[in-house]
Amino acid sequence: MQAIIRRCLTRSAARLALATALALSVLLGAALPDAAHAQKWSSAAPIPVGAEEVYGIAAGGKLYVFGGLAPGWKPMGMVFEYDPAGDRWTRKRDMPAFLHHVALATVNGKIYMFGGFELPAKGAPAWAPVRTTWEFDPATDTWRQMAPAPMARGAHNAVVIDNRIHLVGGAGLHPGSKETALHPARPHRALGTHEVFDPATNAWSTRADMPTARNHAAAGVVDGRIYVIGGRLGSVFITTATNTDLVEEYDPATDSWGRLLAPMPNPRSAVAWGVHGGRIYVIGGEVRHRDYWATFAAVDAFDPKSNSWTRMPPLPMPRHGLAADFIGNRLHVVSGQVQSGTNTPGLVANTDRHDVLTLGGN
Repeated sequence: MQAIIRRCLTRSAARLALATALALSVLLGAALPDAAHAQKWSSAAPIPVGAEEVYGIAAGGKLYVFGGLAPGWKPMGMVFEYDPAGDRWTRKRDMPAFLHHVALATVNGKIYMFGGFELPAKGAPAWAPVRTTWEFDPATDTWRQMAPAPMARGAHNAVVIDNRIHLVGGAGLHPGSKETALHPARPHRALGTHEVFDPATNAWSTRADMPTARNHAAAGVVDGRIYVIGGRLGSVFITTATNTDLVEEYDPATDSWGRLLAPMPNPRSAVAWGVHGGRIYVIGGEVRHRDYWATFAAVDAFDPKSNSWTRMPPLPMPRHGLAADFIGNRLHVVSGQVQSGTNTPGLVANTDRHDVLTLGGN
């Protein structure tokens, strides 16, 4: 009789555990909006010219893609506009200076382009940093030169807080260096430099430097604070750099950088990114190892409020040096290179793909 009672109690406990688990799963589904909505990739019109080192930003309900880097480190200077209403691309006026690894930000419908690298006019190919600032008006397809930044650099980030643009990180020359350009075989440095541009006054100021100098990172603003994610330590070139998974937070109210946050699931650089619904989405990227050269299909979303990461559906095609941004609840991911770090003619594998990840909700 005691054995029968024990079996009944065990079955009752199992049924209770199953019911509890089912109830908990329902509650979790309700508490996490993304879990209640299907997220899927779809294809949109491919960009007319596929390239690596393209940079994307949304403005006025459209996506703008800048840049491109041809073999021999020759900047292509392209500007394309994508209109989701008609699923079509339009070639706009080229960049006023052909640069690569620029930083982009948008304020009041205008797009601002900062720094980057140019190809030296003579000598061997290299990455010569500049400190120029340009304003692009999508409505008139015109460019205007603004006050140059205090420091020449590229592969940095630009984010907006209260209509002021914060430039953080990147790579440049050592102070006092007699070099004029960056090259894998010559010393240069990652930067933690933090400068702020005010488009209303066309003036610059400085803020507290980022603790971890890095380049090729992702960055976004959530609830008025800046988050810098991943990137490269040391060199600007993947062949001589180390990727990082660090996430650092900046509070403009106190001009201070806070504690280290939950690290990115994979250390990587040369990613694209976008911000939506209080999360920063990090897309693709590359890694270089003695035994392999690789690109990432990973798409990860960072939530600063919960200090946690969510794994999203992976890219249909892994790549780095790609362009991305959100238009509404759709993450547009465009072009890029499907292998890591070669710029040799005949070995470059770029794509013209345009993939769209639709998130649940508006």
